[in-house]
Amino acid sequence: MSDQSTEKPKYRVEFVERTGLKRLAESRGYAHLLMPLAGNENHVGVLYMGAYTVLAEAVAALPGISLLDVERHFPILQDIYVDFHKSAASDVTAEYRLSEEEMKNLLADLERKGSATYISEFPMHDADGAHVATGRVTVKLLSHGWKK
Repeated sequence: MSDQSTEKPKYRVEFVERTGLKRLAESRGYAHLLMPLAGNENHVGVLYMGAYTVLAEAVAALPGISLLDVERHFPILQDIYVDFHKSAASDVTAEYRLSEEEMKNLLADLERKGSATYISEFPMHDADGAHVATGRVTVKLLSHGWKK
């Protein structure tokens, strides 16, 4: 008799994994992530701007992905904006949470229309807790076979 896990498959993006992004905490509708400086620093020893963008994408999308049956649905980004405030010579963290009402509405839209959209906005902090950037990401959740 085989032991089958009831855990749903993880949604993976290998490019994001290569950054060394770490999941500090994750639950339904919530993600708290860390982008390590090591391997993602630029020529002057601070976090490369592209690493902020990857962090913003992941922390915005994972709460929505956590709601999905990845066999039936998938996420895409409609847009992404990172407002850079100051350089970080350390790891950078970000977190984002969908409210219970947002999750309920997203799932209802996904079932009714085959698509659902949310906008996430969140601060990013360096290891000392300084607010180094702000992310604003529009995430669209779609059913496979969705037609505009």
